[in-house]
Parts: sequence; structure tokens; C-alpha cells
Amino acid sequence: MKTAIYTRVSTVKGQTTENQTPQLEAFCQARGWEMVARYDESETASGARERKQFARMMEDARRGKFQVLVFWALDRFSREGVLETLTDLRRLDDAKVRYVSLTEQWLDSMGMFRDAIIGIMAAVAKIERQRLSERVKAGLERAKREGRRLGRKPAEIDEDSLRKAMAADWSYWQMSRAFGVSRTTLYRRILKLDKEKPHENVSQK
Repeated sequence: MKTAIYTRVSTVKGQTTENQTPQLEAFCQARGWEMVARYDESETASGARERKQFARMMEDARRGKFQVLVFWALDRFSREGVLETLTDLRRLDDAKVRYVSLTEQWLDSMGMFRDAIIGIMAAVAKIERQRLSERVKAGLERAKREGRRLGRKPAEIDEDSLRKAMAADWSYWQMSRAFGVSRTTLYRRILKLDKEKPHENVSQK
């Protein structure tokens, strides 16, 4: 059985992967699994959320490089919420990769409780989605009561600069890049200026 291990630590807290790796390797050896890959994730104080090793591990799983992924605990596998974690575990499942948590005996997709694990996590994820939806609705209702504007703030374009650009026959592409807005937004602003332009009085002879 081709196996990979994934570790994640925080250098801010002085952690090292060496606290996890020996036991994970021993676990695989005890079962006669061949360890073909190791992914060590070290998070720094910068707070970067790229998780390059995690992304590489997921890509290798998709390509069938290994059949089992072993990690220390679920909170070492993912620091995201239940919904995101469930999505990642399902990605492994879709790639025909089984997963095992060393310190959580219940989290073993190779065991008899595999379907139960997915079912429980799916139910929790559904509750989380419902709570998120309720928080969003509550926030919108509060904003309406307080008279706050909903949606994105309109793009700001200096009208004098826009008039000068139009007078210089700049193209829409040039103006949209210069003002940092989409061409649609730019076109609407130009139409607004045209409507606000005072009409010239033409004397009748």
C-alpha cells in the first residue's frame, strides 16, 4: 500500500515536524505500508495561507501517487472550518485515496465507520452553512434598519481628469486602465457626465 504522510506545524510556537514524523513513519511501517511521499508544512508569523505542501499533496493524490494519507490529527490536516475540511476529505475520497488520523481512531476511512464519518461531517457542515446564511441575513437586515448602503461602493473617478482624458481622445481601454475601473463602469460615468453637461442656448434668427 503506497502511503504518504502530511504534517503541519507553526514555527511561531516553536513547533517542528520532528515531533510528528517519527510516530507517523512507525505507524506506516507497523502496517507494512510503503511510504512514497512526505509533505511537511511549516507556517510562519506572516500568516500566509498558501499551504504549498498541502496543494502539492492534493495534486499528487489526484494523480494517484499514493493510496493512503496519514496525518497526526484533523486539526493538523486542516485549520479551516468543517465545510472546507469536509470538501478536502471528499477530494481525497474522489481520488480513491484513504486517510487515517494517528491520534483519532474514529477518523479512519479504511475502517468500518468510513460512511458514518462522512455522514456526520456532512451533517455538521450543513449546520455550519445554515448558521452562515442566518448570520448574513441578520447582517443585511441590520444594515437596512440603520440605513446603510448595501453592495459595493461605487468606483471613484475624478471627473476633471476624466474630462481631460476624453478631450485628449483617449480610448476606453486607456481610460479604464488609468482610472482602474471596468469599461462598463467607465461608460456609465461618461454617460452621466453627458447628461449633466449644460445645453448650449442657440439663438434663433
